[in-house]
Amino acid sequence: MFLSYARTIILYLILILVIRLMGKRQIGQMEPSEFVVTMLVANLAAIPMQDGSVPLFTGIVPLFTVLGVELILSDMSLRSIRLRRLLCGKPVILIENGKIIQGNLRKTRVTLDELTGHLREKDVLDLQAVQYAILETNGNLSVFPYPKERPASARDAGVQARKQYLPITIISDGKLLRDNLTLSGRGEDWLQRILRSHNAAIQDTWLLTVDAGDHVLWYPKEGCS
Repeated sequence: MFLSYARTIILYLILILVIRLMGKRQIGQMEPSEFVVTMLVANLAAIPMQDGSVPLFTGIVPLFTVLGVELILSDMSLRSIRLRRLLCGKPVILIENGKIIQGNLRKTRVTLDELTGHLREKDVLDLQAVQYAILETNGNLSVFPYPKERPASARDAGVQARKQYLPITIISDGKLLRDNLTLSGRGEDWLQRILRSHNAAIQDTWLLTVDAGDHVLWYPKEGCS
């Protein structure tokens, strides 16, 4: 029994390593080739997990073989447009200048109900309001309404928008992230001053962030406020 648990844990950790080495797209929106590789890797890992008679090494070798082929093809696809199109396909225009291209719907096997459903997900109810709709290689639908149908931006309204900065997490769930504190350009004195202003300690803080505009966000842990 212990051996079975150990084999499962080892394969689980190796599978995480393989997926991580394949890149972040493997856990986001996947291209067709990436989806195939992910399914194949999962099935290869399942065999030695379920069958104790299969040597562990026999299960690990195919995983790293698939990883090697995937990395080679990924590198080659970066250099070759033809190979990239062969493995991933290319975007297909489904709506152009407000007109649905029925031939492309049939080509991509997208039904009209699926198209209108994707448009509703983009908050579009009127097909005539869409200038372009493009089916991307990862299966997402990019929708571009006519300019007159788009919500007015701050620039359109003549409003001076406030600058936006990326917040840096200093404390997360009661733990100080010292590297982030250094990255933010702040020091221990600043941190203690912020904590004193909220009458709190590091372990009482659920979240503390700061951005380049010196905007500080502080949340206490439940029961500590």
